[in-house]
Formats: sequence, C-alpha cells, structure tokens
Amino acid sequence: MGEFVRLEVDADTKVGTIRLERPPMNALSRQVWLEIEEAARAAAAHEDVRAVVVWGGPKVFAAGADIKEFPNWDYHEVKRTGTVLQRALDTLARLPMVVIAAINGYALGGGCELAMACDFRFIAENAKLGQPEILLGIIPGAGGTQRLPRLVGLSKAKELVLSGRMVDANEAPQIGLADAVFPADDVYDEAVKAAARYAAGPYAIGLAKRAMEDGIEMPLDQALRLERDLFAECFATDDARIGIQSFIENGPGKAEFTGR
Repeated sequence: MGEFVRLEVDADTKVGTIRLERPPMNALSRQVWLEIEEAARAAAAHEDVRAVVVWGGPKVFAAGADIKEFPNWDYHEVKRTGTVLQRALDTLARLPMVVIAAINGYALGGGCELAMACDFRFIAENAKLGQPEILLGIIPGAGGTQRLPRLVGLSKAKELVLSGRMVDANEAPQIGLADAVFPADDVYDEAVKAAARYAAGPYAIGLAKRAMEDGIEMPLDQALRLERDLFAECFATDDARIGIQSFIENGPGKAEFTGR
C-alpha cells in the first residue's frame, strides 16, 4: 500500500480500515489522494472486505489540503488535480459496501469532503468539521459544493461554505453532517462495530446503496426502473436464497449471509 494511506483488513469481521497516516495533521497532498483511491480499489477487490472504515487516527481525521502545494499550481494544474481529487472520492463513494468515516479532531476542507463521501459519519466529541476554503479565496474542489447540500440542504450548505466556519459535535448531528457522536477514545471502535454489522449483511446492501445514490440523481420514472432491475438482480444471488429460506424456517434476522 502507499506511503501515507494503507488498507488494514480484519478477516474475522470482514471490515477493512483505510488508515490515513501523514503526521501531524494528515494534510491531503496529491499523493495522499492517489493513495486513497488505491486503497478504495484494493478494498473493492479484497475478498475479506465487506465494509470499510476510514480513519485518520486518534488525533485528527484530516485537516485539509496540503496548502504548500498551492503556490505551484496554475489553472491547468488545478483542473488536473481536481480530477484526481474527485476520482478518489467517487471511487470511495461508489464502493458496493457500507463506508463509515470515524472522525477524531479536525475534518476540514478536503478532510470534510472525504468524510462526506462516506455513507455515515461517526464523530468524536472533539470533532470539528467544515469547508474553510473561502477564507483562502477559493472554493471546495473535491465535492464539497455538491455533497454538502445533499446532506444538510442548500441553505445551510451555503451558510457553511460562504462563511468558512467550523461545525462542532453538538451541531453536526442536528444539521445532518454527522450520524453519531462518541467519546474520542471510542469513535473508531464504534465505527468498526457498526461496520461489522453491515459486513454480515447480504450482497443486496450494495444494490440498495446503488439504487438510492444513482436513483436520486434521476427522474423518478428512470429511478424506478433502476430499482426494478436491481430488485430482480437480488434474486440471482445466493444471499436472497439464504435469506428467504431462513425467514420461512426461522423468522426474520436469523440468516447467515455469504455476501454473494
């Protein structure tokens, strides 16, 4: 794996952790973004990974871009780099499994965009999230202007992006930017526990995720056709056979799925 990002796999729980490790603040350089994409692709291909946790360690999730790279960028280099950033997060967001961000400390700028590309955000009581790019005279470039409105609504997203202010652990769940808050020492373990529950679920989890994420961008009639097709695809899986038979014989919630 890369110099600053690695994939750690627990074969027992089927949870893979994408671990950022670029002290002191996990600044997101171009190389880090490339390694995030590499780790996401590795998770997708790994037979023992059925859910993912993204974690920056006990002190900080990711405090934003590596600003020292910015003075060397011109218009064309920024467009090329923006493609790298967005491709990395699109790869993560489109994983056919649940992805949970476990956030200690700061998740700012690109760090917040990384968190928003995950399905759920579990944050520590000391967490601070935000898109402060406007304070540098620029705008978010890794999906912040698009994913943030989809999570918190357009008006609140405008307020956060245009002011550049940070959101704390009290406010984040209230506006939809976080899903759960835990003591700082517990947030990673809680994310892994939740991921393990999803990892034990059926292949259909990935299909349901695709139906919702792709469907919400479509006109309703197209989205319903997508749902129909994916619903039919479920019935070609071992997990549907296992789940249906288990329900008939033992009632709900007793099936042991294979992920196939």
